[in-house]
Amino acid sequence: KIWDLTDISLLRSYIHLRYVDVSENHLTDLSPLNHLTHLLWLKADANRLRSARLSELPYLQIASFAYNQITDTEGISHPRLGSLDLKGNRIRLVTGLDPQNLISLHTLELRGNQLESTLGINLPKLKNLYLAQNLLKKVEGLENLSNLTTLHLRDNHIETLNGFSGEMKSLQYLNLRGNMVADLGELAKLRDLPKLRALVLLDNPCADETDYRQEALVQMAHLERLDKDFYEEEERVEANEIRQRLKEDQEQEVDPEHDMESDHPSSL
Repeated sequence: KIWDLTDISLLRSYIHLRYVDVSENHLTDLSPLNHLTHLLWLKADANRLRSARLSELPYLQIASFAYNQITDTEGISHPRLGSLDLKGNRIRLVTGLDPQNLISLHTLELRGNQLESTLGINLPKLKNLYLAQNLLKKVEGLENLSNLTTLHLRDNHIETLNGFSGEMKSLQYLNLRGNMVADLGELAKLRDLPKLRALVLLDNPCADETDYRQEALVQMAHLERLDKDFYEEEERVEANEIRQRLKEDQEQEVDPEHDMESDHPSSL
């Protein structure tokens, strides 16, 4: 680490190495590590890498390639890999992450890239997904991540809350701070997330609306925290009353004839 290394060819001989940290050098090629088939932990941050491609390393569990010049996610297929850190690179689109190969991946860090889409992250075992500080305008292709508990989307360009579904049944924490959601009505699209407990929407236009906190709780009765503040019992009572009134209004709209009969009872 910090040796101004440009070549790690010597490492190919140390086939039993388990922990390797070659961060903060000038490396452009990690191919000598393909010979380290016992590797468990790899850190190669702050180099000059353009790719994270390596041969399949059967025991690799943690890999970090943060702050390089990586442009794609191809060539990452380690079956025991649990945590993959690619933050601070130049990735525009996620490709090549095969759920058949990445069967253990639970944490994926992609913040600070140039992502324009969330497509390509079809990894069913994923629990933590960090996509902050990218160029995202919408959420798509994440609907089937049934084990996802944390989704971080701060500082993007998201305007609508499409792309969320009831299949995301484990999602508890959703951070959308610093996006462009303007319409409070968009919150209704998060109703089907059964375990969502914490939502962050600070620095979105909708957060300036007068009824912002109330509307969020009306739409998501199980929400415990909005932004930095937990909901008080008084807020819950008021939201329940509003929810009940809305339900009654909807029922009346569905059955207008019943109302007319009540207003004009038939004469005997």
